[in-house]
Amino acid sequence: MTVPQSPDTSTPGRQAPPARAPLHERVESATIDERQRAVRALLRYPLLTAAGPHAAEFLLVRRHADWLRRWFARHPAWSVQVDAEFARLRKTPATLSDPTRPARDVKTGLPFSRRRYVLFCLFLAALERSERQNTLGNLANRVLELVHGDPALAAAGIRFDLTSRDERRDLVQVARLLLDLQVLRRVHGDEGQFLAERGDVLYTIHRPLLSALLNVRRGPSTVDAEEFDARLAAIAEETLPETEEGRNRRVRSRLVRSLLDDPVVYNEELSEEESAYLATQRGHVLREIEEGTGLVPEVRAEGIAMVDDRGDLTDAGLPEEGTDGHVALLLAEFLAQHVRRDRTVTVGYAALQRHLSKLIKEHRTHWRKAAAEPGAEVELVEQTIELFEALRLVRRAEDGVHPLPAIARYASAEPARRRPSRKDRPLLHDA
Repeated sequence: MTVPQSPDTSTPGRQAPPARAPLHERVESATIDERQRAVRALLRYPLLTAAGPHAAEFLLVRRHADWLRRWFARHPAWSVQVDAEFARLRKTPATLSDPTRPARDVKTGLPFSRRRYVLFCLFLAALERSERQNTLGNLANRVLELVHGDPALAAAGIRFDLTSRDERRDLVQVARLLLDLQVLRRVHGDEGQFLAERGDVLYTIHRPLLSALLNVRRGPSTVDAEEFDARLAAIAEETLPETEEGRNRRVRSRLVRSLLDDPVVYNEELSEEESAYLATQRGHVLREIEEGTGLVPEVRAEGIAMVDDRGDLTDAGLPEEGTDGHVALLLAEFLAQHVRRDRTVTVGYAALQRHLSKLIKEHRTHWRKAAAEPGAEVELVEQTIELFEALRLVRRAEDGVHPLPAIARYASAEPARRRPSRKDRPLLHDA
């Protein structure tokens, strides 16, 4: 999930009661704090395990499981499964077309390719038919059989051949993601040996986690639609009565999902139904989210952001350290100056690359050496724009990027001729 950290922390969170407060107040405050931490843990890590790196958060989730089930069912209409070994929040996003949250390579952070997604699904099918323990080589052969046995995959251009190192690497990255999710547990060997064709890896399969991994309302095999968008909509479709209460619930859950999952919800992107609902229910909705999560609402003329001033709910944010973080801040400032002058401006990729080339010359002694290599500005601009798009700071266009209002918080301070009104203020605080 990408929720922006606030560049300033002037907005206070929930204050703990004084040490001498009555016992019931201290207990209530501790309970609220634990529940908020549990909600935040599930939002950040929708699959938590008892033996994983977030075991402490899992214990909080298990302790407050009944309350969490009610809270998530009431507000974003998401279900929570909790047992002695794991907790699973089934998050259906507000929109199914958002490309900014891909599965990523565990080691490099690079997004999954189309083929890797297909192999991931086929690997899950192979695991479902597997014994409790199996080797990566056996699972790879099973995937190979599934690919060759399905003419639809061939028609879609999907090929898989274990003789190709690139395709073996794809399979290894799928296995490593499942290891990270703890669906697989390595017993012996290493994926690098399989990649180099020098050995194999033995895994134990955590079947309960495997069965909880997919989040669909309908099995894909039950869907008749052929177009991808229609199939995706069908497996995620939620049935609600076509009554006023049902329509309100649908609108409310979609809004809450956006506010929990997206860094910024812009008014211009809302439907008429959503705008009308927020006009009367905004205060109530934001208060419920703030009390349940500890996120702090910022409401501006352009929209709403739920700000993570604690910084533990953000998987991508600004500011960050190192060369990439400095580049991102400087390009954000460059784009913010443009949007401050003209909110309809589109900044071309060539202009961004030229500006970054100047910045590289200015900061080359402080940045990593690779940043000064010929053409490095092209890759740095692309990865930075990818980050900005995920944070809802820009929108891509054919000829460049369109800065969005929230990026104004990164503009350099300029002398103001008059005190800005609330309507003039950017969606988020200026940095």
